[in-house]
Amino acid sequence: MAQDDINFASNGEAIFRDPYMEWATRQEIPIHLDFGHDLLALETKPWARYDARGCFAHTHGRGDFVANFVLEVEPARKTRPVKHLAESFFFVLSGNGSTTVWLPDGSKNTFEWGPKALFAIPLNCEYQIFNTSGHESARLSCTNDLPLALNHYHNEDFIFANDFKFPERVGPENRFQGEGDHSTYDRKKNAGRINMWETNFVQDLTAFKLYDLDTRGKGSRNVFFQLADGTMHSHTSEIPVGRYKKAHRHAAGTHVHAVTGSGYSLLWYEGDDKFVELPWRHGIMYTPPFWMFHQHFNTSDAPARYLACSIGSARYPFISLRRVSNEGGGSTSVKQGGRQIEYEDQDPRIHRKFLRAIKENNVASLMGDVFDEDAVMKLSEESLAGPIRTPELKGPAI
Repeated sequence: MAQDDINFASNGEAIFRDPYMEWATRQEIPIHLDFGHDLLALETKPWARYDARGCFAHTHGRGDFVANFVLEVEPARKTRPVKHLAESFFFVLSGNGSTTVWLPDGSKNTFEWGPKALFAIPLNCEYQIFNTSGHESARLSCTNDLPLALNHYHNEDFIFANDFKFPERVGPENRFQGEGDHSTYDRKKNAGRINMWETNFVQDLTAFKLYDLDTRGKGSRNVFFQLADGTMHSHTSEIPVGRYKKAHRHAAGTHVHAVTGSGYSLLWYEGDDKFVELPWRHGIMYTPPFWMFHQHFNTSDAPARYLACSIGSARYPFISLRRVSNEGGGSTSVKQGGRQIEYEDQDPRIHRKFLRAIKENNVASLMGDVFDEDAVMKLSEESLAGPIRTPELKGPAI
């Protein structure tokens, strides 16, 4: 954190403190800040805390509770054992390796992983990450709630040198081997049934079984993860070929990782004149800022999957906005007090852009059941000019 970013009182002490950013700055690794990042391409530098390479992948929309860093373990190397009183989800961007976790009862558990695996470290358990390849670096994305922990306690020893144990966070031993428990619940407002998988490790997000959730778009599939009995949330969703998701908005801090497929995402605030466009391919991660509409488009000839990580899990919503999302507010029309824009209410430029994009990839649209696509393509540029159109918002904006 630069000195110019800190306000000082007359006695020379800072008035406003950000312990998380102060800690991050002292790590002496790159701090990248943007709307989103290609995590596979970010510069890393040696990071003493892990005895590996790393960088912070901060985003403008990360909010107050959650952040991201990239950890790079060079060929045939390993990190030093570390622990922290903060939750962390690791998504494997590239490479193969293993992780050893020392459990509260004194035992340890080791599991192997490859590209596009997801795992969580139970709270305050010591762990060590190994690169089992002698030729290729392993690169992992870690979404964590260190901003919440450090800014709340503002005591680094409490976070990084605390011996308190949380045995209830570990779960059965087989949860480190990809096993888990499946459960469901029906959301309010006819917002669909949520399928939840409770585990500590998902071996391959590209092959994991998903379940229909048409309220987010026809053909959309989804599963919620409850990882290491945590307060952080994650889910993975799939966009079918020839279709795209409905636009919606929510709290800040949802770190969206593209896992498979290609395409783009559009983001905008109500009343904006232009869309923000981000590419969609494996390695891309971004966080929609608070209350900014966003929409995901698959333009490839294969289904597109993504992973989203944020604060507030299915079991422990933590904030009221997450609780409303869990109950179905995120999949309810804004015209009914929810947060989703239905296809028939969206700006016509959105579908027109999609049709042009998939045509370049020789992909056929399956959205003809919603749109008169010939009429959409005949719209003049003049008729589409002006601010982005959103439906009249009704009800509580939560």
